[in-house]
Amino acid sequence: MCTGGCAKCLGGTLILLSMIAFLANILLFFPGGKEIDNINHLSQEVWFFGGILGSGFLMLLPANLFLDLKYNDCCGCCGNERCGKRFAMFSSIIFAGIGFLGAGYSFVISLISVSHGPKCLMDNNEWGYPFHDGDYLNDKALWSKCREPKNVVSWNLTLFSILLIIAVFQMLLCTIQVVNGLLGTLCGDCCGVS
Repeated sequence: MCTGGCAKCLGGTLILLSMIAFLANILLFFPGGKEIDNINHLSQEVWFFGGILGSGFLMLLPANLFLDLKYNDCCGCCGNERCGKRFAMFSSIIFAGIGFLGAGYSFVISLISVSHGPKCLMDNNEWGYPFHDGDYLNDKALWSKCREPKNVVSWNLTLFSILLIIAVFQMLLCTIQVVNGLLGTLCGDCCGVS
């Protein structure tokens, strides 16, 4: 497969993952699937927009570049089309790095949130974080510490886990594009055709 064709495939996959991450982050603003009356009752990590900024918008930059990379020759390089295609592949390495950083940001935010657990109304009628160091992950009985919003533990755990998995796939795809971009820079669009 040509390096430009590979990049196009990666770009399409990254756009799909970005849309899912964006949606998952939006859903986190509705804990337990319901609207809340006070925004201060949302988990702190929701406001860091890991899925919207990191795995969402920041990933759309490289994804859109990868989609058009097969046909991009950067207007040639001093009239030499091969040089332009190689430069376009080289620039994709930089954009893959930006995408990797965005996905890394989403990964860290999601990992912290899964570890802390959600913010909820506890038994003492105060809003806070009743779980410590991910203890609720191994003991589902601890989930009863959260009284309101209903199902907030499973809601947050599911959505932040989705964001975590998406971020891992996005980092993997951006790493593949770095290798693909290096091959495209060295060999041209198709290895054997410079």
